[in-house]
Amino acid sequence: MATNRTFTMIKPDAVENNYIGGILKMINEAGFRIVAMKYTKLSAEAAGKFYEIHKERPFYGELVNYMSSGPIVAAILEKENAVADFRTLIGATDPTKADEGTIRKIYAKSIAANAVHGSDSDENAQIEGDFYFSKLERF
Repeated sequence: MATNRTFTMIKPDAVENNYIGGILKMINEAGFRIVAMKYTKLSAEAAGKFYEIHKERPFYGELVNYMSSGPIVAAILEKENAVADFRTLIGATDPTKADEGTIRKIYAKSIAANAVHGSDSDENAQIEGDFYFSKLERF
């Protein structure tokens, strides 16, 4: 059963390039409501745990280093059909293949520095949101 919540992170490259406001504006204009949000920095240990699903992949170490390289903005978003609609809003992982007007087409630098993370399933949205936010931090 589909839920109405998804999880996102504005990644270190986009934070460093001062894209937080522009990305949040696109999220709001697409009809998402921010349920929880925080500005934080992941330790290498926390980034490793968050991306543990990719531990056996060749890019895992580079991903952990990148995600712990600077601050991020984590958020839980709410909207009907949230996961699918957000995946459409962010665009393809490779910004050169992302549709015009998507977050990654506008703000991403590369496949690795792709500006935002978006949950790929309702189950992962729940897991990822729980990683960052307690029940008391959700509104």
